[in-house]
Amino acid sequence: MTKSNYSAALLSDFGNFVLQDRNAVIMWESFDEPTDTLLPKMKIGVNVKTGKKRNLISWKGEDDPSFGSFAVGLTPETAPQLFTWNGSSPYWRSGQWDKTKFIGIPGMEGRGSNLQQDNIQGTTYYSLDNYNNYFFAYDFISSEGYFMAVRWVNEWGTYWEAPAPTNPCDIYGYCGPFGVCNLLNSPMCKCLKGFKPRSDEEWNRGNWTRGCLRKMELNCQKSANAAASTTVKKDMFWQLSQIKLPDFADFILIDDANGCQSWCLENCSCLAFSFVNAIGCMAWSKDLLDIQQFSMDGEDLYIRFADAGAGADGGVDADTAGIFICGLSKWRGKFRKMTIPGLFRSVATAIRSDKLLKETAWKEQMKEDDASKLVAYDFDSICLATDNFDAENKLGQGGFGPVYKGKLKDGKEIAAKRLSSSSGQGLTEFKNEILLISKLQHRNLVRLLGCCTEREEKILVYEYLPNKSLDAFLFDSKEKAKLSWSVRFHIIQGVARGLLYLHHDSGLRVIHRDLKRLHVS
Repeated sequence: MTKSNYSAALLSDFGNFVLQDRNAVIMWESFDEPTDTLLPKMKIGVNVKTGKKRNLISWKGEDDPSFGSFAVGLTPETAPQLFTWNGSSPYWRSGQWDKTKFIGIPGMEGRGSNLQQDNIQGTTYYSLDNYNNYFFAYDFISSEGYFMAVRWVNEWGTYWEAPAPTNPCDIYGYCGPFGVCNLLNSPMCKCLKGFKPRSDEEWNRGNWTRGCLRKMELNCQKSANAAASTTVKKDMFWQLSQIKLPDFADFILIDDANGCQSWCLENCSCLAFSFVNAIGCMAWSKDLLDIQQFSMDGEDLYIRFADAGAGADGGVDADTAGIFICGLSKWRGKFRKMTIPGLFRSVATAIRSDKLLKETAWKEQMKEDDASKLVAYDFDSICLATDNFDAENKLGQGGFGPVYKGKLKDGKEIAAKRLSSSSGQGLTEFKNEILLISKLQHRNLVRLLGCCTEREEKILVYEYLPNKSLDAFLFDSKEKAKLSWSVRFHIIQGVARGLLYLHHDSGLRVIHRDLKRLHVS
């Protein structure tokens, strides 16, 4: 420390270089002028009243400390987001802040991130906390544009970075407007329901940046142009789960999910909505941009589309009806009774079924072939089995809706999948799909036991498999030890048998295009 009659310079324990006057009033501090590194207690963000921004700025090169082209900063919206910009163009986005984490970063809990927003002062700041030196970490923007979290655990190491070098979906707008990116799909980009590629030629070449456009006009748009005597059907919502929500959300002052859906349905400009408990109601009226589907975490997004009637898209959507596949029924030795349960959520469709059966043929069809083995459960028995769909019995959430564990009066354990009211599927289509799914019988498919259609409910009842997905075994240090190479080989064989049956031997020809570890059990 150096002193004069008028000022003092000192270096704090956190690395902040401070210039004070003789009354210990801070005249200048280095934390106000960040470079490429964010240390604990340092802040980056924006003051909308003064216009001052505190951004991290990359070096020009690994050995050139002059300003580079990449910057990391924070947006001042209601649910702020971290951005990496390349010049003035977005390069990566964190997703919205939900008061504990950025929802577009899977597994972010425990990183020591803080965000403070003062609407009166007009400030929004992001910082790191090392929990009283419990650990030491810092964030860093590289000259190549990678925003990295570095931590000391016996040595320095990068434990997170974005965009991930192996995941192009992290790059902002990779699939363009109304496109969704999933690293585990092939191809990675696909259009949202009700949309088609803007250019088939570019899409087939793997150039997805121009995205997708709507196939047909929304019903609410038709209603605005229709004569007063004309009845126009309402639009529907398609649910996407485990999603990094799009950019450009509008925040609506509604405090429940049903109200959020109703608001969106009543406003034709609303193209999609999501309700996140810690944030509230979000709606989108601009192009849906930078959507990514994760294998873990993420939120539910409801996309508005025009219901063109039964059979519009053709085929059975296995993601909606739910097809379970077992990778392995038995393990040898002490793991002999352990099954690796799994769920294959198919993005593809099977045969055209929506017009196959009429409502009047439902009961007759249930009596024929394999459908006769299905049980028509009453709603009260499902409520009793799941303890009235208690949250503690919830096993997960898929595109179909929530899944609950239950136990029937006879002691049989079940997994009950309850169709979300916003899924857009009608009762007739639901019953037709049950008839077809019931015909899929294979030892590597989890068995459909029955269904419930009472009180406007649409519930599928499957046999319950007690273990988690393969994903939980592969990324758990203790569980991973159980996966010897022989066990892994048996799992691969089981998955292959299930796929061979679906693709070739079943007769229904269900084409599966969404194979990933999370869907293998």
